Amino acid sequence: MHLKRWLFLVHRWLGVVACAFFAMWFVSGVVMMYVGYPKLTEAERLQHLPPLDASQPFLSPAQALQAAGIPGPQQSLRLAAASGGQAVYLAVPAREAAAGGRRLPPGSGTVVIDARTGSVLREVDRQRAIASALAYAGAGVAADYRGTVDEDAFTHSRGLDAHRPLHVVELGDAQATRLYVSGKTGEVVRDAPRTERLWNYAGAWIHWLYPLRGTALDPYWADIVNWLSIVGIAVALTGTVVGVMRWRFRRVYRSGSHSPYQGFMMRWHHVSGLLFAIVTLTWIFSGLMSMNPWRVFDGKAAALRIDAMNGGALTVSGEDAPPSALLASTGGGVRELSWVRRAGQTLVLASTATGRPAVRDALTAQPYALDAEALKGAVARLLPDAVARIDVLHAYDIHYYAREAHTMTGGTDKPLPVWRVVFTDAPASWVHVDPLTGTVLGRIDSHRRASRWLFAMLHSWDWLPLLERRPLWDVLLVALSLGGAVLSLTGVVIGWRRLGRKLRLPKPKGPEPARPAAPSRRPA
Repeated sequence: MHLKRWLFLVHRWLGVVACAFFAMWFVSGVVMMYVGYPKLTEAERLQHLPPLDASQPFLSPAQALQAAGIPGPQQSLRLAAASGGQAVYLAVPAREAAAGGRRLPPGSGTVVIDARTGSVLREVDRQRAIASALAYAGAGVAADYRGTVDEDAFTHSRGLDAHRPLHVVELGDAQATRLYVSGKTGEVVRDAPRTERLWNYAGAWIHWLYPLRGTALDPYWADIVNWLSIVGIAVALTGTVVGVMRWRFRRVYRSGSHSPYQGFMMRWHHVSGLLFAIVTLTWIFSGLMSMNPWRVFDGKAAALRIDAMNGGALTVSGEDAPPSALLASTGGGVRELSWVRRAGQTLVLASTATGRPAVRDALTAQPYALDAEALKGAVARLLPDAVARIDVLHAYDIHYYAREAHTMTGGTDKPLPVWRVVFTDAPASWVHVDPLTGTVLGRIDSHRRASRWLFAMLHSWDWLPLLERRPLWDVLLVALSLGGAVLSLTGVVIGWRRLGRKLRLPKPKGPEPARPAAPSRRPA
């Protein structure tokens, strides 16, 4: 009986607070099924870049890097009309490379070089930010400059840290799109239409407790989310036990019901709790797993040796084909040229607004196909351990699949076919490689595969048989979310009423009346 009372007390008083968060999470989760947190996907970025003009007198990559004083190896190098509506080279020097041979500190930023003059961008001012926004929006769209922000409700992503402060520009398009322009490179790095912004206040912004971000509680945000989830798990577990204990499966109470509760709210809370206890517990637990609490999914796998795979860092030569030749060989419509090092060969990826990039030899500007055997030898150098096998995936599976761009795991390129390189290392690493471009798309080990099951599978139901049979996925998740919302909202009402009764209890006035003595049980 003592343990039973503690179950009731824990569930009752922790639930007073937790049920309010449950209700918020269930409702906002439904919103997030269709409207995600603002992001600028790679596909959107390319679609809004102006095409590169092959007739323009662009400097060669070697000339541009020489003019900027960074002629050494590069981590990456791109050419696009991405800053101020003008064609620029965006170079990220390798950490070991710098003018005069001195070592660059980790995290060195992108160097923006005018593709026609070789001058280096020193500052992103209001004029450049507006020009970038107008180039993104296209002809006939007005732009209203709104100043700079370091971080706001729609820019909490850590991927934007290298671009802060951010210039904010409001477009006069039909969607009332808000653009965020990098304060370092002048690129548009995030777009947020008005509808997306408004729905986010009922979706991701509240679901992830982002009202706490940017406040005095910001350093403790992750811990707050983690511990609220743990409290939620405790409430759901104790509620499930209490609900089962109070339900009469074979008999009924005097009221004729299997539940002892007569009030509407209490009875519905009891019934909905039994019906939706498992899904509620599952979603709270998987939500906790999404936070990677205390780094439980961080393994100790060795870092991938990308430079070893590619035969060294990227370097460009004065003999490489000029941009005009590369653009002419692709037939037009190219938004971006990217110089890359793949399996010992310097290549150029020509990206258009749609589809896969065209691969060109950097020296001849001719189409280039990576040799399969050479690529197999290259990927084997990614880790010191041996390759167990290479699987060629022609269709998505449980670990490699695509989601809609607005979802938390969507918006990244998931091409097919793809290689899955399985290594014999202790963490059992799988590395996905694009055989067309030789790009390492990602790596998952046993820890990340566990995260995939405990988070994505349990939280978003990322299960291909369901994802391929929409709207079945939608119907199931919305119905279960509504059931969880009923469970939570009835708990909020019950908790509010009980708390109100406790607060309204009158305090006794004067001395407490003496209690009558208990009758003696001693025989006369």
